[in-house]
Amino acid sequence: MTPDKDLFHSPTKGEMNVDKVISEISDFISEDPGKFYRVVIGSDSQSKRVNPAPRRGARMNSHAEIDFVTAVVVHRTGKGARYFWKKQKLIKSPALREKIYSETLMSLETAEKMVPLLRSAISPAKYDFEIHIDVGPLGPTRDMIKEVVGMVQGNGYVAKTKPDSWGASSVADKHT
Repeated sequence: MTPDKDLFHSPTKGEMNVDKVISEISDFISEDPGKFYRVVIGSDSQSKRVNPAPRRGARMNSHAEIDFVTAVVVHRTGKGARYFWKKQKLIKSPALREKIYSETLMSLETAEKMVPLLRSAISPAKYDFEIHIDVGPLGPTRDMIKEVVGMVQGNGYVAKTKPDSWGASSVADKHT
């Protein structure tokens, strides 16, 4: 795991902590206060086998190094966006179900830290808040949609899935 799992990266401003991310989001919204915004959190992951070439006769390692990326996006409806991302490397089972649960939990953990700070910095009337989950009706994750959407909604957040989960499937995926 990375030493500071709450250290985010901005493509234009470099590394920053959660408080600085909130400040940047607030500044972005203040630039055009007449617009409406969406604040989105989404996570994605990419696996790499830890032992790519096991010795003959050795058991396959059931774990992989997995890069988990969580993105926070502030989208000015119809007119641009800013995003921030953080990466964690974990050694875990590369099973799809476990990866999707981990991605969803990482998005929820980030939301639990950021939403109270967002609400104190920016009026909730200025933005919708969504958690984007990298599952969809056409792929191998279709059987998990109800479960992970239920996790997000059970925590009081709006969940979006593919094809509407661009925060996970495009923005976070860009950095895995």
